[in-house]
Amino acid sequence: MEEIHNKDGDRVLRLLKSLQKASKDLQNNPIFTMNKTQFSVDPFSDIDKDANTILSGNPRLIKLSQLLCDLKSLLEKLQRHQGYSLSSILQRQITNYKICQVAYAVDAEIQAYIDRESVENLVNILKESEEEDEKVRVLVDFEKRLSRGFDLGFQEWVLKAKVFSILEAFLCDATCSMKVRNQAALAIAALIRFNKDVFVGLVLMGPTVRALISMASARSIQVVSLLIKTIRIPLVDELETYKEITRIISLLSSENVSIQVAAFDCILGIAYYGRKEAIENMLRVGLIKKLVELQRSEHGDNFPEKIPEEEEEEEKDEDRYVEKYPFAGCVARFAVQVEVGEMLSEKEKMEFKLEILRMVREVSVSEAESTTIAAEVLWGSSP
Repeated sequence: MEEIHNKDGDRVLRLLKSLQKASKDLQNNPIFTMNKTQFSVDPFSDIDKDANTILSGNPRLIKLSQLLCDLKSLLEKLQRHQGYSLSSILQRQITNYKICQVAYAVDAEIQAYIDRESVENLVNILKESEEEDEKVRVLVDFEKRLSRGFDLGFQEWVLKAKVFSILEAFLCDATCSMKVRNQAALAIAALIRFNKDVFVGLVLMGPTVRALISMASARSIQVVSLLIKTIRIPLVDELETYKEITRIISLLSSENVSIQVAAFDCILGIAYYGRKEAIENMLRVGLIKKLVELQRSEHGDNFPEKIPEEEEEEEKDEDRYVEKYPFAGCVARFAVQVEVGEMLSEKEKMEFKLEILRMVREVSVSEAESTTIAAEVLWGSSP
């Protein structure tokens, strides 16, 4: 998140961003000549004027104010050693090293301040604002900040503010708009990518996954798929325990293709990380019949009305083909995931393959369809 909302927030933010950019320039472009020194000093020329009114007056910026004073003193010292004598050259080297150290500390202190204010602003808006768009905006900004990569200080503020619990509460609140809930789901996914070692535990301990499945939106099921790929076996075990796998399979009957695709991605993950009981239950509730129907649909590759010439042309562009026919070879893709999965013995894998073939013959509408799908299962298909 990049905005700070308080009385002088915009003024503070503009100053901090300017100083942060200047400090990064000092880190990335060490100063050795007079011209570069003057250019680098310019962004700090008004520090004395602004420090008392903006930085020193804010308890959270006192340390930054001191660092900037130190940095300004070092830059002035560097200007006094611009000669070409050996002594001047050595002094410039030593001073420049100190400048880089202080510039790094300034950059870190500014980012820590922005992060802290941003998290507090996020929590305040999510808890108090009645504006849906404002909540979505701060959640989008939060997701962008997380996408920049792991930062221990930022994580500490997120944990201290109990942001995960707030996001989880939105997922569980059926009275909240789906727009906000979907964005909260994306924020949780971003937290998992940010540091799965910390936030996976929170997912497993709470109702997050069940709430996502209950939402039954394309976005929420996409997040479930991501969680399956990230948390793997422990999450699949939980899905099996709480009978959520059957609910995911039921989403294959949705009228929304995006939801169907997201649910199928979940099923592929479950097939790979699921134990014997999970696979048995999927077959028992009619998964193969649904997959055959999807493969036979206009979004599969057994669609009888598909024009051969169009199919041949689209196969040349694999990405376009997959996008238009997301359920092409879906029975074989499921079978492959079972066959290469982590939790089954070789004997169990063979037994499931034979059972899948039997079910394909049972639910196919023609001998040609059965033969085609069976061949794909026997010879494999890319998952």
